Amino acid sequence: MDDLRHPVQVNVFPGNCTSRKGLNGACSVHEYTGIFQGQTVHFKMTSVCGHVMSLDFIGKYNNWDKVDPAELFSKAPTEKKEANPKLNMVKFLQVEARGSDCVVLWLDCDKEGENICFEVLDAIQPVMNKGSARSVYRAKFSSITDTDIWNAMNRLGEPNRNEALSVDARQELDLRIGCAFTRFQTKYFQGKYGNLDSSLISFGPCQTPTLGFCVERHDKIQSFKPETYWVIQTKVFKGKESPLTLDWNRVRVFDREVGQMFVNLAKTSREAQVELVSKKEKTKQRPQALNTVEMLRVASSALGMGPQHTMQIAERLYTQGYISYPRTETTHYPVNFDLKGTLKQQTNNPFWAEEVKVLLSTGINQPRKGTDAGDHPPITPMCAATEAELGSDGWRLYEYITRHFIATVSQDCKYLQTTIEFSIGTEAFSCSGRTLISPGYTTVMPWQGIPLEESIPVCEHGDTFSVDEIKLIEKQTSPPDYLTEAELITLMEKHGIGTDASIPVHINNICQRNYVTVESGRKLKPTNLGIVLVHGYYKIDAELVLPTIRSAVEKQLNLIAQGKANYQQVLQHALDIFKRKFHYFVDSITNMDELMEVSFSPIAATGKPLSRCGKCHRFMKYIQAKPSRLHCSHCDETYSLPQNGAIKLYKELRCPLDDFELVLWTSGARGKSYPLCPYCFSNPPFRDMKKGMGCNECTHPSCQHSLNSLGIGQCVECDSGVLVLDPTSGPKWRMACNKCNVVVHFFEHAHKVQVAQESCDVCDASLVAVDFNKTRTPLPASETQHTGCVFCDPVFQDLVELKHATIRHSMHRGGGGRRGGRGRGRGRRGNAKKPKDKMAALAAYFV
Repeated sequence: MDDLRHPVQVNVFPGNCTSRKGLNGACSVHEYTGIFQGQTVHFKMTSVCGHVMSLDFIGKYNNWDKVDPAELFSKAPTEKKEANPKLNMVKFLQVEARGSDCVVLWLDCDKEGENICFEVLDAIQPVMNKGSARSVYRAKFSSITDTDIWNAMNRLGEPNRNEALSVDARQELDLRIGCAFTRFQTKYFQGKYGNLDSSLISFGPCQTPTLGFCVERHDKIQSFKPETYWVIQTKVFKGKESPLTLDWNRVRVFDREVGQMFVNLAKTSREAQVELVSKKEKTKQRPQALNTVEMLRVASSALGMGPQHTMQIAERLYTQGYISYPRTETTHYPVNFDLKGTLKQQTNNPFWAEEVKVLLSTGINQPRKGTDAGDHPPITPMCAATEAELGSDGWRLYEYITRHFIATVSQDCKYLQTTIEFSIGTEAFSCSGRTLISPGYTTVMPWQGIPLEESIPVCEHGDTFSVDEIKLIEKQTSPPDYLTEAELITLMEKHGIGTDASIPVHINNICQRNYVTVESGRKLKPTNLGIVLVHGYYKIDAELVLPTIRSAVEKQLNLIAQGKANYQQVLQHALDIFKRKFHYFVDSITNMDELMEVSFSPIAATGKPLSRCGKCHRFMKYIQAKPSRLHCSHCDETYSLPQNGAIKLYKELRCPLDDFELVLWTSGARGKSYPLCPYCFSNPPFRDMKKGMGCNECTHPSCQHSLNSLGIGQCVECDSGVLVLDPTSGPKWRMACNKCNVVVHFFEHAHKVQVAQESCDVCDASLVAVDFNKTRTPLPASETQHTGCVFCDPVFQDLVELKHATIRHSMHRGGGGRRGGRGRGRGRRGNAKKPKDKMAALAAYFV
């Protein structure tokens, strides 16, 4: 079983491999006959897509309104759920593993990979044959090359239970702690303030200290008070040579009168005498082998690529076999690493072929000794590549990785540093310059080369230069700049916040939550919300935002992985600490609220009047800032709305159940739209409805806007959706799935489109009545009216076109669930009569 990489075949009899798609349509299965443990066996090789399972609370504890967040620390039971139910990964694995004698696990060789090993085993062991003495094997490898794969297959071990448990512990800690704090502060502050501009006020044991670093730098910038200081600027010359600028040995003074005194002392002489000329050969060391953190730093600072994006590209390059495994903390090549073989692969690349050939002919230099973290070898190229193969960003990252590798086996850069010390009157000055002796590794990493400088004049002790000018220059100290991503990554690594794999995720989270913005130069500038949150944590409990407590937890988790600490004890100890902190945080929330009041507006003073409340019949205000919502100041009630779209009043029509005015949500001209009742959206009126459902999912039996009145038939792509007529879409009429982003355009320029009461005899979908103007009718014999099935009626065949809606990020929906209701293909799911050959009938519409 293999995670995020191409299937690998070893010990295979030639020409007998067959491939097919698995039942989930996402993972391929490769079958062949080969040798395993000295016996001829039938192999099946397949993959998973990341984690098979994810940790979550059982159903009722996911209700924010009914569950006290404090219960999430201990009372709320957790369960493992399929990470992506649509993939049907557990069923797929069981079908393929049924009747197998052995399994060889080829998951990523890190702690997450070990955890996925046991997720796979939990799924397949119940259906495997029980007779074998040993049935589970673990392959350890770092790259997808023949050598690595053969070595891994010949040295099979066992999956590491302790490393898997350390991941389980981290998952449960992050779930319980993060959800408790996030739910409490989100509900507390979004109920009070209207312009927070963030759909979630999240807290995370790693995310929050990451934000803390950014705000700490912001605070230093804000509290910085510039100081005036003075320096002496001096220029000297010799003969007809250009003037030479000297550095004052005292550097600077903070008193102008003192500075002027030193200028007057220096001006007593019109000559500068050479006191000392020193020449020293210096070395600029080649880099150590490349690990993940250094790759992320350089990608951000030099390539302008964010950490999350960088890791996505690195994983793609790895799965395609261009680089070795990209998640590693090691900066030391293993003793048996084939440095020369890796280098030979790069002899034909025009960008560095010459340097590689020279290295191979003169002999490679022994790499610098680095740190062996015991996980994976450093990141290196695994084969030659071109920009045409990899694409722009893929090539830039591959180029850096390759140049870095070549540099690690190159010679050091050597240069001569010349320093001349002068005396002018009683004051001492100096100047220095560098002359390149041997470029070494900087031929392949030219950005680290010794810059060309104006040549230092040749002179010796006792020589004199004429003084061109001596003057006092006024300057000011400057504040530090905002943290760059590269600097933040360094701080996170130093303080043990996150791992090489999770650092990009934490940085991405604080950007997504609108806590920081990424400015030019990949600088991270905290927003008002990010600043207030961190300052609030400091006022209540500084340890919530300081890196110390998370760093201590990470050390405990590493002890679990090493088998030196008990999983349950570490988990319970950490949860007890954060539970006490949570109760104190709740009791002290007014300290943070005082800061919020200064920066944000009360919800009642935010937004514009839009629609009428069904309770008091006064206008409610539409608050556009995330999360968009409606607020009734008179009733002091707030109503959720779908996110990532536009909201407007829907013809001043009212919901028949609660008298609230309906609003229309739309994701744009090329997207979907549907009406909804603000009250029903948050308070489902029927048992078979869930929060977050609009009128296109409402099972009201007679409302003209409901699923029962406008539903046409089962979605052509997803299993649970119904295609619903969009009554606002004319004259470019359409029906859209109420679950996925399928949109079917039909009957353009029709005067009227209505859903009829009758159903199709073939597919049970509702018939549609269409009325065209006589001048623009596409119907046969210039007919203006026709009623038929959009799936089966040949008259409608050329008038229907399937598309996919343009979605702004993700639509905020309350969840799935099967619909009940009347028949005719609208509300019936599961037992609905399917068309005899719907896909064939639709082929003309959307193939």
